[in-house]
Amino acid sequence: MAAIKPEEISHPPMDQLQGLEYCIDSNPSWAETIALGFQHYILALGTAVMIPSFLVPVMGGSDDDKVRVVQTLLFVEGINTLLQTLFGTRLPTVVGGSYAFMVPVISIIRDPSFAMIEDPHLRFLSTMRAVQGALIVASSIQIILGFSQIWAICSRFFSPLGMVPVIALVGFGLFDRGFLVVGTCVEIGVPMLILFIAFSQYLKNFQIRQVPILERFALLIATTVIWAYAHLLTASGAYKHRPDLTQRSCRTDRANLISSAPWIKIPYPLEWGAPTFDAGHAFGMMAAVLVSLVESTGAYKAASRLASATPPPAHVLSRGIGWQGIGILLNGLFGTLTGSTVSVENVGLLGSNRIGSRRVIQVSAGFMIFFSMLGKFGALFASIPFPIFAAVYCVLFGIVASVGLSFLQFTNMNSMRNLFICGVALFLGLSIPEYFREYTIRAFHGPAHTKAGWFNDFLNTIFFSSPTVALIVGVFLDNTLDYKDSAKDRGMPWWAKFRTFKGDGRNEEFYTLPFNLNRFFPPS
Repeated sequence: MAAIKPEEISHPPMDQLQGLEYCIDSNPSWAETIALGFQHYILALGTAVMIPSFLVPVMGGSDDDKVRVVQTLLFVEGINTLLQTLFGTRLPTVVGGSYAFMVPVISIIRDPSFAMIEDPHLRFLSTMRAVQGALIVASSIQIILGFSQIWAICSRFFSPLGMVPVIALVGFGLFDRGFLVVGTCVEIGVPMLILFIAFSQYLKNFQIRQVPILERFALLIATTVIWAYAHLLTASGAYKHRPDLTQRSCRTDRANLISSAPWIKIPYPLEWGAPTFDAGHAFGMMAAVLVSLVESTGAYKAASRLASATPPPAHVLSRGIGWQGIGILLNGLFGTLTGSTVSVENVGLLGSNRIGSRRVIQVSAGFMIFFSMLGKFGALFASIPFPIFAAVYCVLFGIVASVGLSFLQFTNMNSMRNLFICGVALFLGLSIPEYFREYTIRAFHGPAHTKAGWFNDFLNTIFFSSPTVALIVGVFLDNTLDYKDSAKDRGMPWWAKFRTFKGDGRNEEFYTLPFNLNRFFPPS
């Protein structure tokens, strides 16, 4: 038997991911672009509806208030996505709401000064204004770190090895949004999961007019089929005598979004009234802004790979964080109840349908703005049951996580040092946030529970985030443990050329600002 050659059992590292139909600067036909943009809009609805649906009732808000917050969040998402794709990193990323802001927002909701207000609507408005004030102040963190290029300096301590657990846990860290939600209504969640995998993977070669229609539009087609099936079950009375939790998860008529939504409503800044400012609230919110920064950093690096681009240079990454800070400022001014971060599910969809086009994401931003103003139509799509979204998350979050693991190809995984750092960062990134979650469920407060509420919010928010814990552990170990003699093992020779804008000729193609703005803002 002939000896096996090394190249037959190994694969050379690749700067850019291969196999995409369209990369960041190439575009499908306009008809396909519009359909693909609408698909990204549908996917973004999941988080945009979930966050207000949980927070608004707790604040004392009505269904009308919930619809207005959903519309406002979608409107700001559209604006922030356009800003990010035009002037930020320029990667094909949807900038949506973030679960990282839930801890400080809930802390504000539980503030005794608001809890004692008897009128529910007045309590809702007072709480909303406090959240707005905290977001406005906290947004300065990302604006300063981004536009001053401080985050670019910090990112020079990142290596491919240190980024593996961060990017991987951007996906894996959201496991509680996956099958745990699918399980609340398995009769629609499981079929959706099976159908989405079948269309996007097993039937991906099915073509109509030389277009792999099932692969590219698997989300739209599967969602339409299962949504119709869920409506049929609802109309036939299948959930009439089921528990309330099951009815909320499965029925297509329990969100009360369509009946409460106005036909036309244009969100505008300060529509809830003048924001109120409290130092404790703002400090707690700053932790969420830092978490959002870390999670977006990982998501940007994953998006660059799934768009077949080079890793964003430090200058570009920092620029994107600065514009994301502007986005959080807009969140505060408009009143969305949450800040901004990169939508991980939409990053995963780039890999699922193999379309990394920037124009598609910009079209999806147009849909967000358009349907947020046409309330009834937007509410119709927003009434899709959550288990349908959760089924898709099971696939898309997994794709993003696997992109993080793919950075291991640039490191030496025969090094015991690298195995130690990667394994410990991954494990603690999952284990510590899970401890904080379990503790909070049992004790109704986080492990940090002192008399200083702002301190509690800060620590609990930081350690609720898997990517943030992974960054703290991974980057610290990577830069302190035998780091002088392990540059090659860490992947630094490969990483070095992508640190600066002029380090690689391809950066200009992917990350140059439009309208010749680089003349006024020269890259470093």
